[in-house]
Amino acid sequence: MGTIILGTGSWLPRRVMSNVELEEMVDTTDEWIRTRTGIENRRIAGAGEKTYQLAAKAARKALATAQLSAEEIELIVVGTISSHMLMPSCACYVQHEIGAVNAQAYDINAACSGFLYGIDIADHHIQARKEAKVLIIGAEAISSRLNWQDRNTCILFGDGAGAAVFGYSEDARRGVLGSSHGTDGSQWELLYMHTAPSTNADIEVAGNKGAFLVMEGKEIFKFAVKAMEEAVFRVLDDTGVSLADVSLLIPHQANMRILSKLLERLAVPREKVFLNVMNYGNTSAASIPIALDEANRAGRLKADDTILFCSVGGGLTWGATLIRW
Repeated sequence: MGTIILGTGSWLPRRVMSNVELEEMVDTTDEWIRTRTGIENRRIAGAGEKTYQLAAKAARKALATAQLSAEEIELIVVGTISSHMLMPSCACYVQHEIGAVNAQAYDINAACSGFLYGIDIADHHIQARKEAKVLIIGAEAISSRLNWQDRNTCILFGDGAGAAVFGYSEDARRGVLGSSHGTDGSQWELLYMHTAPSTNADIEVAGNKGAFLVMEGKEIFKFAVKAMEEAVFRVLDDTGVSLADVSLLIPHQANMRILSKLLERLAVPREKVFLNVMNYGNTSAASIPIALDEANRAGRLKADDTILFCSVGGGLTWGATLIRW
């Protein structure tokens, strides 16, 4: 009677961009970036490497872990804000790329909260159709949407993809225990990205008001910490689980300043938190599924462990999800 994770996968582009390389591009230093964000490196998609290609590679790894074929997938949902096309969706490209001929496929745009919103979709779908296998992906090639002359944003983000396959279990103790999500569209101007004039437009043409990501960092910091904290305690209250009983917290890997403040507010010890922001930066919707897969492959997730996810993103969107492994 539970919606469980059958397999996980992730994919990172080969190219590593260090803080030292960024020193040559914008007015910043390795020390400045490390002390303010905790980020040391990030991955950057290669020329011609599209979001759907990253997503498909992560999906194949998740399917292999789940020991399922692509033909067994009934639904594919991709959370992304950086698909190279508005239509068709990134999920349609993934469906074709991996050969999931029996799957319906569509995208969701909840920015960094996309994967958690996707888990909700998977849970509802599987509770309605217990035989269904659902593939949820968070994928971004967000480097194509950054203003590489703006040190306030370009230092923070990276590219990558993570995926998880969901299915049904008769064991009601396992799987998705609950979730708490929210949206506040009135604050959209704190973090946004226009579609025009083109994702390939020169900065001189598009500017900060064009195709590039724009963020009010100080306001996002305050909102992110509060929203994630409230979502965490709401889902714990709804499920009757105490924070002390959480085996591992996997938060959205925004930056260490936000994460450190969140952990301070939650009073969660670092050993119960999975962090990889130093290696990849903020990969938006891909952040949580990449961390989930790395935690899984590192042996951090044991049977009956209670895993807590939380995120905040553009919209503004936020949420927390509780799963028993």
